[in-house]
Amino acid sequence: MRANRWWKLGKVLWTASRMPPMLIELSRNPELGLLGYQQWFGRTTMLVSYWRSPQHLMRYAASPDASHRPAWSGFNRQIGNSGDVGIWHETFTIQPGSAEAVYVNMPAFGLGRALGVEPVTRNTNSASRRLARRG
Repeated sequence: MRANRWWKLGKVLWTASRMPPMLIELSRNPELGLLGYQQWFGRTTMLVSYWRSPQHLMRYAASPDASHRPAWSGFNRQIGNSGDVGIWHETFTIQPGSAEAVYVNMPAFGLGRALGVEPVTRNTNSASRRLARRG
């Protein structure tokens, strides 16, 4: 989310307030497919989420019984194309063996936080070895 017109604070707060109910719903119902998420706050607020599959994500987004559809419909009514608040979604699918995440001196973060991490060993001490092992 991005506050394009920060002086329209009511619209910014309205938009920002739609996400917490969705995250609570998803966290309480793991069968919906959310594996984990992290948020960053500022003028541009960002949430990165990790899902079991694209199908889980799309099913949740389209479900009339879930929090997303009313939030999306409300955004279109309240904000629409006014330009006051911007939102975006990006979806990437990752096939086994096509990605890796390396963490040094980091707390649980990102993909490693959602899926867990493995220590580097003699057999996994290079990116090519780690990726080959998973492929």
